[in-house]
Amino acid sequence: MIFEVTGEEAIKPRVWETAVAEVIPRTKDVKSFRFPKPEGFQHKAGQWMYINIKIEGTQKLHHFTISSSPTENYLEFTKKITDSQYSQALDKMKPGDWAKINAPFGEFTYSGEKIKIGALTGGIGITPLHSICRYCVDEKLPTSIVMLYSNKTEDEIVFKDELEEMHKADPNIVVKNVLTRQPDWKGLKGHVNTDMIKEQIPDYRERVFYICGPPSLNEAMKKALEGLNLREDQIKLEDFTGYQ
Repeated sequence: MIFEVTGEEAIKPRVWETAVAEVIPRTKDVKSFRFPKPEGFQHKAGQWMYINIKIEGTQKLHHFTISSSPTENYLEFTKKITDSQYSQALDKMKPGDWAKINAPFGEFTYSGEKIKIGALTGGIGITPLHSICRYCVDEKLPTSIVMLYSNKTEDEIVFKDELEEMHKADPNIVVKNVLTRQPDWKGLKGHVNTDMIKEQIPDYRERVFYICGPPSLNEAMKKALEGLNLREDQIKLEDFTGYQ
């Protein structure tokens, strides 16, 4: 059950050289990298971009979701730092370092066309949904978003403070953190399943669900939604593959 977007107005990708403007630690192993936004550049909340960086004199390419909103004056992607060569090179990047961007791409987007959204995500899969939530807040849209966000521990919740601030600015943005490996957590615990969705998002029949995470999480979320008998056009999905 995957809803493919068709018929949307395309934004033509652009390619340009740039430099890192800011590096922001988010958790112990997650960082955000910000770049100046070129004049006239447009993208939709939830889209992604290609990033070229130099590793030992050679350009290396990878794709990342744009975790910033179209309403903001910079482009940002957010990455979990792993042991891969590319990831380790990113970890060493600092303001002023060279990069080349090719953007935007992707159809896991939101531009205000739906009033009610249910979001299911985990870990670094939060990035397109962070962009969408920020867009809704900044544009003062009437959109209601209820998100179940799964992580192992509280320390691993990416954008925790930012998401809480968004809720204060717009109570229609509701993020419910679900932890799987923190017994003393006072909030939701365990794995997201059909019963949890029914309990935490009781008006689920009225919502379009955005699912975003690694393939294993997406499969689990699709299975959980099967028990809700939703229409195919009520589910949008994006796989996060290759944590290089």
